[in-house]
Amino acid sequence: MGSLHRIAVLCGLTVLLATSAAQAEDWKVAKNEDGIKVSLSEVAGSDYKAYQGVTLMKTTIAKLRALQEDVSGACSWIHECKAQKLLKHEGADSWTYTQFNTPWPVTPRDSVLHVTTVEGADGSLTRKLEGVPKYIPEEKGFVRVAKVDGFWKFVPKGDQVEVTYQVHTEPGGSVPSMIANKFVVDAPFNTLKALKERAEK
Repeated sequence: MGSLHRIAVLCGLTVLLATSAAQAEDWKVAKNEDGIKVSLSEVAGSDYKAYQGVTLMKTTIAKLRALQEDVSGACSWIHECKAQKLLKHEGADSWTYTQFNTPWPVTPRDSVLHVTTVEGADGSLTRKLEGVPKYIPEEKGFVRVAKVDGFWKFVPKGDQVEVTYQVHTEPGGSVPSMIANKFVVDAPFNTLKALKERAEK
């Protein structure tokens, strides 16, 4: 293979990989504390930024998976989670319902997610998160999150696991930008910090 052809193939692959990741690009670090790095990215056509949190945990993928698959228990480490339940489980797919606390004057939000679990040949585990707002009827007193697009990824690194949590959300209704901008930093940071505490026990 000629070097030019090789470069062209590599560029094509890079473009494919870049476009398949949530439409976010140009990540800018917003917080880097306690071994957790949070980056934000603009998303074309959206007023809300995508967030990405990355950290290393001294644990196993099996333990992380168990913590995530305990859907109601996971509410204790998910940022601002009020209640969470499993709606349906079918093979590698599950559907979950979550209610979130929100600061005044924002109406509390709820979301319905379709979670697809994929095991990689390298021992990694990816859990794709897709909002399915029409899956169940809306609840009184909550605004249904209009769109969720993201993933959890666990990659083994020796005796540790690299954990990536990346999400872009359209929260539905109106949310003041100051609150939205705080949420996109606090959500990945606090969620990963609390998950790490449990996973490393």
